[in-house]
Amino acid sequence: MVDGERVEGTWRWVFIHNGHYFLTPLEIYADGAIYCWEWVDLDGLAEKLRSGWVVTEAEPGGRGSAHGLASWTFDTVYSEVAAEELLGEVADLIDELNDRPDSSDRCAIAVDRFLASRSEPDFAALREAYDAVPEHLRMYVLGDQDAKDAPLHELCEKSYDEVMDPDDVTRANLAYFEEYGPFASGARPSHRPGPADDGAAPRGFLPLGNWNIRYAGEQSPHIGLRNDFPAPIAVGDETYPSVEHAYWAQSTSDPAERAAIRRAGSAWEIQQITAASAAPVPDFHRMRTAVMAWVLRLKFAQHPDLAELLLATGDAVIHYDDLHSDFWGRGPHAGGNWMGHLLELVRAELVAQRAGIPH
Repeated sequence: MVDGERVEGTWRWVFIHNGHYFLTPLEIYADGAIYCWEWVDLDGLAEKLRSGWVVTEAEPGGRGSAHGLASWTFDTVYSEVAAEELLGEVADLIDELNDRPDSSDRCAIAVDRFLASRSEPDFAALREAYDAVPEHLRMYVLGDQDAKDAPLHELCEKSYDEVMDPDDVTRANLAYFEEYGPFASGARPSHRPGPADDGAAPRGFLPLGNWNIRYAGEQSPHIGLRNDFPAPIAVGDETYPSVEHAYWAQSTSDPAERAAIRRAGSAWEIQQITAASAAPVPDFHRMRTAVMAWVLRLKFAQHPDLAELLLATGDAVIHYDDLHSDFWGRGPHAGGNWMGHLLELVRAELVAQRAGIPH
Protein backbone atom coordinates (compact mmCIF):
# COMPACT_ATOMS: atom_id res chain seq x y z
CA MET A 1 0.00 0.00 0.00
CA VAL A 2 1.42 3.40 -1.06
CA ASP A 3 -0.49 6.53 -0.05
CA GLY A 4 -3.65 4.49 0.26
CA GLU A 5 -3.28 2.88 -3.16
CA ARG A 6 -2.68 -0.84 -3.70
CA VAL A 7 0.47 -1.58 -5.71
CA GLU A 8 0.54 -5.14 -7.04
CA GLY A 9 3.68 -7.15 -6.49
CA THR A 10 5.27 -10.55 -6.79
CA TRP A 11 8.49 -12.23 -5.68
CA ARG A 12 11.10 -14.85 -6.51
CA TRP A 13 13.90 -16.45 -4.50
CA VAL A 14 17.45 -15.07 -4.47
CA PHE A 15 20.40 -15.13 -2.12
CA ILE A 16 21.52 -12.04 -0.24
CA HIS A 17 25.29 -12.41 0.20
CA ASN A 18 26.03 -10.66 3.48
CA GLY A 19 28.80 -12.83 4.89
CA HIS A 20 26.57 -15.90 4.54
CA TYR A 21 24.14 -16.69 1.72
CA PHE A 22 20.66 -15.82 3.01
CA LEU A 23 17.76 -17.33 1.05
CA THR A 24 15.45 -14.32 0.62
CA PRO A 25 12.34 -13.43 -1.39
CA LEU A 26 13.15 -10.64 -3.83
CA GLU A 27 10.03 -8.44 -3.78
CA ILE A 28 9.06 -6.82 -7.09
CA TYR A 29 6.28 -4.23 -7.47
CA ALA A 30 4.36 -2.76 -10.39
CA ASP A 31 5.69 0.75 -9.78
CA GLY A 32 9.26 -0.53 -10.27
CA ALA A 33 10.13 -0.72 -6.58
CA ILE A 34 12.26 -3.74 -5.66
CA TYR A 35 13.12 -4.84 -2.12
CA CYS A 36 16.35 -6.75 -1.43
CA TRP A 37 16.82 -5.78 2.25
CA GLU A 38 16.65 -2.19 1.00
CA TRP A 39 14.55 -0.40 -1.62
CA VAL A 40 16.02 -0.10 -5.12
CA ASP A 41 14.75 0.25 -8.67
CA LEU A 42 15.80 -1.84 -11.69
CA ASP A 43 19.09 0.07 -12.08
CA GLY A 44 19.70 -0.33 -8.37
CA LEU A 45 19.13 -4.08 -8.64
CA ALA A 46 21.66 -4.21 -11.48
CA GLU A 47 24.18 -2.56 -9.17
CA LYS A 48 23.35 -5.00 -6.35
CA LEU A 49 23.98 -7.88 -8.76
CA ARG A 50 27.28 -6.36 -9.92
CA SER A 51 28.43 -5.85 -6.33
CA GLY A 52 27.50 -9.41 -5.30
CA TRP A 53 24.92 -8.35 -2.72
CA VAL A 54 22.17 -10.16 -4.64
CA VAL A 55 23.38 -13.46 -6.09
CA THR A 56 21.87 -16.47 -7.81
CA GLU A 57 24.74 -18.88 -7.18
CA ALA A 58 26.77 -19.62 -4.07
CA GLU A 59 30.42 -20.60 -3.83
CA PRO A 60 31.13 -24.21 -2.75
CA GLY A 61 31.97 -24.13 0.94
CA GLY A 62 29.81 -21.06 1.50
CA ARG A 63 27.41 -20.99 4.42
CA GLY A 64 23.70 -20.85 3.55
CA SER A 65 20.78 -19.86 5.75
CA ALA A 66 17.00 -19.80 5.59
CA HIS A 67 15.85 -17.67 8.50
CA GLY A 68 14.12 -19.65 11.21
CA LEU A 69 14.32 -22.88 9.23
CA ALA A 70 17.78 -24.25 8.52
CA SER A 71 21.41 -23.51 7.73
CA TRP A 72 23.85 -25.50 5.62
CA THR A 73 27.19 -25.52 3.81
CA PHE A 74 27.17 -25.60 0.01
CA ASP A 75 28.96 -28.53 -1.63
CA THR A 76 28.04 -28.97 -5.30
CA VAL A 77 26.24 -25.89 -6.61
CA TYR A 78 24.09 -25.67 -9.72
CA SER A 79 22.33 -22.42 -10.56
CA GLU A 80 19.33 -22.29 -12.89
CA VAL A 81 19.71 -18.59 -13.68
CA ALA A 82 22.69 -16.27 -14.14
CA ALA A 83 22.73 -12.86 -12.51
CA GLU A 84 22.24 -10.98 -15.78
CA GLU A 85 19.32 -13.25 -16.68
CA LEU A 86 17.70 -12.56 -13.31
CA LEU A 87 17.70 -8.85 -14.14
CA GLY A 88 15.83 -9.55 -17.38
CA GLU A 89 13.36 -11.77 -15.53
CA VAL A 90 12.61 -8.99 -13.02
CA ALA A 91 12.06 -6.52 -15.86
CA ASP A 92 9.60 -9.02 -17.35
CA LEU A 93 7.77 -9.35 -14.04
CA ILE A 94 7.37 -5.57 -13.83
CA ASP A 95 5.93 -5.61 -17.36
CA GLU A 96 3.51 -8.38 -16.41
CA LEU A 97 2.38 -6.53 -13.28
CA ASN A 98 1.56 -3.55 -15.50
CA ASP A 99 -0.34 -5.64 -18.08
CA ARG A 100 2.34 -4.98 -20.70
CA PRO A 101 3.88 -7.56 -23.06
CA ASP A 102 7.05 -8.98 -21.53
CA SER A 103 10.13 -10.04 -23.53
CA SER A 104 8.61 -13.44 -24.38
CA ASP A 105 5.41 -11.80 -25.60
CA ARG A 106 7.40 -9.32 -27.68
CA CYS A 107 9.37 -12.19 -29.23
CA ALA A 108 6.19 -14.11 -30.10
CA ILE A 109 4.72 -10.97 -31.64
CA ALA A 110 7.93 -10.56 -33.67
CA VAL A 111 7.62 -14.17 -34.90
CA ASP A 112 4.10 -13.55 -36.17
CA ARG A 113 5.06 -10.25 -37.73
CA PHE A 114 7.90 -11.87 -39.65
CA LEU A 115 5.69 -14.75 -40.77
CA ALA A 116 3.23 -12.22 -42.15
CA SER A 117 5.76 -10.03 -43.98
CA ARG A 118 8.77 -12.33 -44.66
CA SER A 119 10.81 -9.10 -44.83
CA GLU A 120 14.46 -8.75 -43.86
CA PRO A 121 13.84 -5.89 -41.36
CA ASP A 122 11.21 -7.96 -39.56
CA PHE A 123 13.60 -10.93 -39.47
CA ALA A 124 16.28 -8.71 -37.90
CA ALA A 125 13.72 -7.50 -35.37
CA LEU A 126 12.82 -11.12 -34.55
CA ARG A 127 16.43 -12.06 -33.87
CA GLU A 128 16.83 -9.01 -31.64
CA ALA A 129 13.63 -9.84 -29.75
CA TYR A 130 14.76 -13.44 -29.23
CA ASP A 131 18.15 -12.33 -27.85
CA ALA A 132 16.33 -10.01 -25.41
CA VAL A 133 14.46 -12.89 -23.75
CA PRO A 134 16.30 -14.12 -20.62
CA GLU A 135 17.93 -17.39 -21.61
CA HIS A 136 16.18 -19.48 -18.95
CA LEU A 137 12.78 -18.22 -20.17
CA ARG A 138 13.21 -18.81 -23.90
CA MET A 139 11.74 -22.32 -23.69
CA TYR A 140 8.31 -20.79 -23.02
CA VAL A 141 8.13 -18.40 -26.00
CA LEU A 142 6.51 -20.86 -28.43
CA GLY A 143 4.30 -22.52 -25.83
CA ASP A 144 5.58 -25.93 -26.99
CA GLN A 145 7.12 -27.85 -24.12
CA ASP A 146 8.22 -30.69 -26.41
CA ALA A 147 10.15 -28.57 -28.89
CA LYS A 148 10.76 -25.74 -26.39
CA ASP A 149 12.68 -22.99 -28.21
CA ALA A 150 14.69 -25.26 -30.53
CA PRO A 151 12.88 -24.20 -33.75
CA LEU A 152 13.23 -20.56 -32.81
CA HIS A 153 16.88 -20.95 -31.86
CA GLU A 154 17.66 -22.62 -35.18
CA LEU A 155 15.74 -19.98 -37.09
CA CYS A 156 17.58 -17.12 -35.40
CA GLU A 157 20.97 -18.72 -36.02
CA LYS A 158 20.36 -18.52 -39.78
CA SER A 159 20.93 -15.56 -42.03
CA TYR A 160 17.95 -14.03 -43.77
CA ASP A 161 19.02 -15.46 -47.12
CA GLU A 162 19.33 -18.95 -45.63
CA VAL A 163 15.89 -18.75 -44.05
CA MET A 164 14.30 -17.67 -47.31
CA ASP A 165 16.17 -20.27 -49.42
CA PRO A 166 13.47 -22.62 -50.84
CA ASP A 167 16.01 -25.45 -51.00
CA ASP A 168 16.78 -25.33 -47.25
CA VAL A 169 15.43 -28.57 -45.79
CA THR A 170 16.32 -27.92 -42.15
CA ARG A 171 13.78 -27.06 -39.48
CA ALA A 172 14.64 -23.41 -40.06
CA ASN A 173 12.75 -23.43 -43.39
CA LEU A 174 9.71 -21.99 -41.58
CA ALA A 175 7.66 -25.20 -41.86
CA TYR A 176 7.36 -25.51 -38.09
CA PHE A 177 6.14 -21.92 -37.73
CA GLU A 178 3.71 -22.20 -40.61
CA GLU A 179 2.20 -25.33 -39.07
CA TYR A 180 1.89 -24.22 -35.45
CA GLY A 181 1.57 -20.42 -35.64
CA PRO A 182 0.41 -17.85 -34.78
CA PHE A 183 2.34 -17.70 -31.52
CA ALA A 184 1.38 -14.37 -30.00
CA SER A 185 -1.80 -13.98 -28.03
CA GLY A 186 -1.42 -10.24 -28.50
CA ALA A 187 -0.62 -7.63 -25.89
CA ARG A 188 -1.98 -8.36 -22.44
CA PRO A 189 -5.28 -6.59 -21.81
CA SER A 190 -4.67 -3.08 -20.58
CA HIS A 191 -6.55 -1.27 -17.86
CA ARG A 192 -9.54 0.77 -18.97
CA PRO A 193 -8.63 4.29 -20.14
CA GLY A 194 -8.49 6.86 -17.37
CA PRO A 195 -8.70 10.65 -17.34
CA ALA A 196 -6.43 12.54 -19.70
CA ASP A 197 -4.14 13.57 -16.83
CA ASP A 198 -3.47 9.99 -15.69
CA GLY A 199 -0.28 9.83 -17.77
CA ALA A 200 0.57 7.66 -20.75
CA ALA A 201 2.73 5.11 -18.95
CA PRO A 202 3.55 3.77 -15.51
CA ARG A 203 5.46 6.39 -13.58
CA GLY A 204 8.44 4.40 -12.39
CA PHE A 205 10.18 4.61 -9.03
CA LEU A 206 13.14 6.64 -7.70
CA PRO A 207 14.64 5.72 -4.32
CA LEU A 208 16.43 8.57 -2.51
CA GLY A 209 18.51 6.67 0.03
CA ASN A 210 19.61 7.93 3.43
CA TRP A 211 23.26 8.42 2.40
CA ASN A 212 25.86 10.42 4.25
CA ILE A 213 26.74 13.44 2.11
CA ARG A 214 30.46 12.98 2.75
CA TYR A 215 30.32 10.05 0.33
CA ALA A 216 28.27 11.88 -2.29
CA GLY A 217 30.91 11.27 -4.95
CA GLU A 218 30.38 7.52 -4.58
CA GLN A 219 26.60 7.59 -4.38
CA SER A 220 23.63 8.02 -6.66
CA PRO A 221 23.70 11.11 -8.92
CA HIS A 222 20.37 12.01 -7.30
CA ILE A 223 22.11 12.78 -4.00
CA GLY A 224 21.66 16.48 -4.84
CA LEU A 225 17.92 16.11 -4.24
CA ARG A 226 18.35 15.25 -0.57
CA ASN A 227 17.90 17.85 2.15
CA ASP A 228 21.38 17.40 3.60
CA PHE A 229 23.10 18.03 0.27
CA PRO A 230 25.35 21.15 0.55
CA ALA A 231 23.39 23.61 -1.59
CA PRO A 232 23.52 27.06 0.09
CA ILE A 233 20.12 28.76 0.33
CA ALA A 234 19.66 32.50 0.78
CA VAL A 235 16.74 33.37 3.04
CA GLY A 236 16.48 37.14 3.36
CA ASP A 237 19.82 38.41 4.63
CA GLU A 238 20.97 34.99 5.79
CA THR A 239 22.46 32.08 3.83
CA TYR A 240 22.08 28.53 5.10
CA PRO A 241 24.30 25.59 4.03
CA SER A 242 21.41 23.28 3.04
CA VAL A 243 17.65 22.70 3.05
CA GLU A 244 18.05 20.99 6.43
CA HIS A 245 19.55 24.15 7.95
CA ALA A 246 17.13 26.56 6.28
CA TYR A 247 14.07 24.55 7.26
CA TRP A 248 14.90 24.11 10.92
CA ALA A 249 15.95 27.74 11.28
CA GLN A 250 12.29 28.63 10.70
CA SER A 251 11.26 26.52 13.71
CA THR A 252 12.66 28.99 16.23
CA SER A 253 12.05 32.70 16.80
CA ASP A 254 15.39 33.20 18.61
CA PRO A 255 18.02 34.86 16.34
CA ALA A 256 20.83 33.26 18.36
CA GLU A 257 19.37 29.79 17.84
CA ARG A 258 18.96 30.47 14.11
CA ALA A 259 22.62 31.48 13.93
CA ALA A 260 23.62 28.29 15.78
CA ILE A 261 21.57 26.19 13.34
CA ARG A 262 23.27 27.98 10.43
CA ARG A 263 26.70 27.05 11.85
CA ALA A 264 25.78 23.43 12.66
CA GLY A 265 27.92 20.86 10.92
CA SER A 266 25.42 18.03 10.80
CA ALA A 267 21.74 17.14 11.03
CA TRP A 268 22.44 15.65 14.47
CA GLU A 269 23.74 19.01 15.74
CA ILE A 270 20.66 20.75 14.32
CA GLN A 271 18.42 18.30 16.15
CA GLN A 272 20.18 19.02 19.45
CA ILE A 273 19.66 22.76 19.02
CA THR A 274 15.99 22.53 18.08
CA ALA A 275 15.20 19.96 20.78
CA ALA A 276 16.50 22.36 23.44
CA SER A 277 15.02 25.50 21.84
CA ALA A 278 13.91 28.18 24.30
CA ALA A 279 11.77 29.91 21.68
CA PRO A 280 10.11 27.34 19.39
CA VAL A 281 7.57 28.68 16.91
CA PRO A 282 4.12 27.71 18.24
CA ASP A 283 2.35 24.95 16.29
CA PHE A 284 5.31 24.60 13.92
CA HIS A 285 4.26 21.01 13.17
CA ARG A 286 1.01 22.34 11.65
CA MET A 287 2.89 24.47 9.12
CA ARG A 288 5.89 22.21 8.46
CA THR A 289 4.81 21.02 4.98
CA ALA A 290 4.26 24.63 3.82
CA VAL A 291 7.64 25.70 5.24
CA MET A 292 9.44 22.75 3.61
CA ALA A 293 7.77 23.42 0.25
CA TRP A 294 8.85 27.07 0.47
CA VAL A 295 12.47 26.12 1.27
CA LEU A 296 12.55 23.57 -1.56
CA ARG A 297 11.32 26.20 -4.02
CA LEU A 298 14.17 28.47 -2.90
CA LYS A 299 16.69 25.65 -3.34
CA PHE A 300 15.73 24.80 -6.90
CA ALA A 301 15.27 28.45 -7.91
CA GLN A 302 18.75 29.30 -6.63
CA HIS A 303 20.42 26.17 -8.04
CA PRO A 304 19.36 25.66 -11.68
CA ASP A 305 21.62 22.60 -12.01
CA LEU A 306 19.71 20.87 -9.22
CA ALA A 307 16.42 21.93 -10.82
CA GLU A 308 17.56 20.14 -13.98
CA LEU A 309 18.43 17.09 -11.88
CA LEU A 310 14.92 17.09 -10.41
CA LEU A 311 13.29 17.54 -13.83
CA ALA A 312 15.36 14.66 -15.22
CA THR A 313 13.53 12.27 -12.87
CA GLY A 314 10.53 12.53 -15.22
CA ASP A 315 7.35 11.55 -13.44
CA ALA A 316 8.87 8.85 -11.24
CA VAL A 317 7.41 8.30 -7.81
CA ILE A 318 10.06 9.56 -5.36
CA HIS A 319 10.59 7.50 -2.20
CA TYR A 320 12.58 9.54 0.32
CA ASP A 321 14.28 7.36 2.91
CA ASP A 322 14.58 8.96 6.35
CA LEU A 323 15.46 6.59 9.18
CA HIS A 324 14.56 9.23 11.78
CA SER A 325 11.15 10.35 10.53
CA ASP A 326 8.12 8.37 9.47
CA PHE A 327 6.52 11.68 8.47
CA TRP A 328 9.12 13.05 6.07
CA GLY A 329 10.40 9.72 4.76
CA ARG A 330 9.50 6.09 4.48
CA GLY A 331 11.13 5.61 7.88
CA PRO A 332 11.57 2.22 9.52
CA HIS A 333 7.86 1.60 8.91
CA ALA A 334 5.62 2.53 5.97
CA GLY A 335 6.09 6.27 6.53
CA GLY A 336 4.29 9.27 5.11
CA ASN A 337 7.01 10.06 2.52
CA TRP A 338 6.10 13.77 2.60
CA MET A 339 9.55 14.76 1.33
CA GLY A 340 9.01 12.57 -1.71
CA HIS A 341 5.61 14.14 -2.31
CA LEU A 342 6.93 17.71 -1.96
CA LEU A 343 9.80 17.02 -4.36
CA GLU A 344 7.22 15.73 -6.86
CA LEU A 345 5.13 18.90 -6.28
CA VAL A 346 8.08 21.25 -6.88
CA ARG A 347 9.04 19.19 -9.96
CA ALA A 348 5.50 19.64 -11.33
CA GLU A 349 5.74 23.38 -10.65
CA LEU A 350 9.00 23.56 -12.61
CA VAL A 351 7.38 21.76 -15.54
CA ALA A 352 4.38 24.10 -15.42
CA GLN A 353 6.67 27.12 -15.23
CA ARG A 354 8.52 26.06 -18.37
CA ALA A 355 5.22 25.47 -20.14
CA GLY A 356 4.06 28.98 -19.23
CA ILE A 357 1.14 27.64 -17.17
CA PRO A 358 0.21 29.73 -14.10
CA HIS A 359 0.66 27.94 -10.80
